Amino acid sequence: MQPDFAPQSTLVAQPTPLLFFETINAHQRTAALKSALELELFTIVGEGSASVPEIARRAQASERGVRAICNFLVVLGFLKKAGDRYALTVDSAMFLDKSSPAYAGSAADFIASDLILNGFKELTAVIRAGGPPEGATQRRLDDRTWVNFARSMAPFLHAVAERTENLLHATGKVKVLDIAAGHGLFGISFARHNPDAEIFALDSAPVLQVAEENAERLGVLSRWHALPGDALEVSFGTGFDVVLVPNLLHHWDRATILSFLKKVHHALAPNGRIGIVEFAPNDDRVAPPIPASFVMNMLVMTPAGDAYPASEYRDMLLQSGFAAPDVHPLLPLPQTVLIAGIR
Repeated sequence: MQPDFAPQSTLVAQPTPLLFFETINAHQRTAALKSALELELFTIVGEGSASVPEIARRAQASERGVRAICNFLVVLGFLKKAGDRYALTVDSAMFLDKSSPAYAGSAADFIASDLILNGFKELTAVIRAGGPPEGATQRRLDDRTWVNFARSMAPFLHAVAERTENLLHATGKVKVLDIAAGHGLFGISFARHNPDAEIFALDSAPVLQVAEENAERLGVLSRWHALPGDALEVSFGTGFDVVLVPNLLHHWDRATILSFLKKVHHALAPNGRIGIVEFAPNDDRVAPPIPASFVMNMLVMTPAGDAYPASEYRDMLLQSGFAAPDVHPLLPLPQTVLIAGIR
């Protein structure tokens, strides 16, 4: 008697260890991309040096090493290959070639820094404790760290700052407070698009030096003002038409966020608005992938930070005296902007 085989369409997919191997070896992807940026491989290929000997000569590296990493970058989707020659993908040409005005490779100096990577080496202990060892966060997240963040992440966040300004754009005389300004691009975007906007940037003094350099470079320094201090301690003042809070609230627990939002509420003019920029996952906290994954950074790097869904920010804004926010996902970028006025 012949066995009664089920139709192909009803067969259950067989288990595969592929995801395990891809994930356990993911450190190779990070290391390869970081090294490619350090060797300026994308810039070299973009300039027309496309064979292994040509690239090796320009990068001052061995042909064996260049062949290995270039082929690996093809596997990862960062390069294309035809015969023995390599070419940039559209994304690599835009963001990883130093000749591109949208070059964002400097972000690797922070995202793949020893500070970040070392924080994950004791992840099991962090998970058991619910956060980093006592005192570790304070040792890591010092002014030097945030100066590095401000310098390396600015190109990566330029588009986010521009789209945030577009959503909050105001004409005429406008007083803007940019809290945790870092590179300063969020406030600077308002000054660039409105010649009557006055920007007050709050951060630690060393970090504000980076923002000041950017304000001068972009021609708005005369309307840009430094407000050095800690966002939880320094007085904001009052009468602001817009208060920007980019990529800050995720560092804190709900109680701290509520206290901070009430302070912002007091600083706003009667018709003022708050603009919050965050990685905000869906309510299930497992999608979209990048905002949902951001929780791991907060677990490792902060005592109580989180990747809060937009619905939780809405609740916290309502509790702090704000109206329900308008929620604007910046697709295809992973950030979300929430805008709320005073209730």
